[in-house]
Amino acid sequence: MTVRTRFAPSPTGYLHIGGARTALFSWLYAKRHQGKFVLRIEDTDRERSTQEAVDAILEGMQWLGLTYDEGPFYQSERMERYKEVIQKLLDDAHAYKCYCSREELDAMRAEQMANKEKARYDRRCRAIALPPADKVDVEPVIRFKTSIDGNVVINDHVKGKIVINNKELDDLIIARGDGTPTYNLVVVIDDLDMDMTHIIRGDDHLNNTPRQINILKAMGAQIPEYAHLPMILDEQGAKLSKRHGAANLLNYREEGYLPEALLNYLVRLGWSHADQEIFSIDEMIELFDLDDINKSASSINPDKLLWLNQHYIKEGDPEHVAKHLAWHMEKQGINTDNGPALTVIVSVLAERSKTLVEMAQSSRYFFEDFAEFDEKAAKKNLKAGALEPLQKMLERFSAVSDWKGETLHQILLDVAEELELKLKLGKVAQPLRVAVTGAGMSPSIDVTLELIGRERCLSRMNKAIEYIEAKVAAQ
Repeated sequence: MTVRTRFAPSPTGYLHIGGARTALFSWLYAKRHQGKFVLRIEDTDRERSTQEAVDAILEGMQWLGLTYDEGPFYQSERMERYKEVIQKLLDDAHAYKCYCSREELDAMRAEQMANKEKARYDRRCRAIALPPADKVDVEPVIRFKTSIDGNVVINDHVKGKIVINNKELDDLIIARGDGTPTYNLVVVIDDLDMDMTHIIRGDDHLNNTPRQINILKAMGAQIPEYAHLPMILDEQGAKLSKRHGAANLLNYREEGYLPEALLNYLVRLGWSHADQEIFSIDEMIELFDLDDINKSASSINPDKLLWLNQHYIKEGDPEHVAKHLAWHMEKQGINTDNGPALTVIVSVLAERSKTLVEMAQSSRYFFEDFAEFDEKAAKKNLKAGALEPLQKMLERFSAVSDWKGETLHQILLDVAEELELKLKLGKVAQPLRVAVTGAGMSPSIDVTLELIGRERCLSRMNKAIEYIEAKVAAQ
């Protein structure tokens, strides 16, 4: 048997971390068993489905690297197939037409509740062959004829064995009065037609599963295996809000996270392997199993995600990190054509960057000049005592044609010794750092100088000297 899994989001909203985790688990299981992973867009809700949401789902999947073997398939393009199955269920007496009005259904449920009975459809149209005389103009809904006897048994990979008595289920509507099919029917037809062997989805779908299994049985289909994933909660154990993960998954890209960090984070929301925290994609594929998924809900931990992101920035292939950094540089309007290679930027800033947004912001001075010095850094470092060291370094730097870090560092040491500041090298290096970067933080000064480049450094040092001279003159 070839394992076939699917991810079937509804484009009525953006892909969020709960959906992304479902996609990841389905993808991993298929990959581990050399199977197929299918993407299906469940867009039958035409009023709420949007192309914007579809695009965000596809973009999010691409960013995460969750490539699908088949699809995307769109339910909106399969309406003829759904109508064909509805008619077949009617012909085989597995479904029937229901002529009950909304008022009748409301009255029926009110009476049941008054009698302290479970509110559900009482199957009053189940044995009607023709519409009643007063309902000949009514467009009936189509209901599935649920078996009154027996049980539905679900051997769930996460929840364990679940037994549902058919008496607890009503005859659900599988087609509305206008002929459009409902969710519980179309998902069954799609899973059947696409040969799904394993259905991995959130446990909010668990109530639908016995109904769907009954429809599959009526169609003579092989019943797939199920794994219903527990919810993801926020830090306080409440349902996720947009602020805590229920928003667009691509917000994580906007905030500077690497896809590998988010995938590693997601896989640990409900699954574990011993005490291991960091997993490569290959390790996830090798180790992941549905039976190891936790039964209880998981809570998000933003600090852990940030820690993972910093790990992948530091330990990742600089070329790969640079590819994602390039997106952020463009987003921040930084032209990288005239400056060091982004792989070099990654190498020198990885240790001090928790996100790619931070890295992009911290690297701006390598590529473009700044209008003003940072006020706090300038007040502390660009003062009268820094004037002579900067002037001497400018003079000597101007004579250097081989602009290399080692050469520049030696000049800095020579100036410090000449000014008897050897034991206080910071009094030379820190004003220089502020002069060439505009702020007080950067990689080692020799690396910083080399990467900024000769002409930019000399120009900025001149600017700093003029700044100090103007400040001194104003006192």
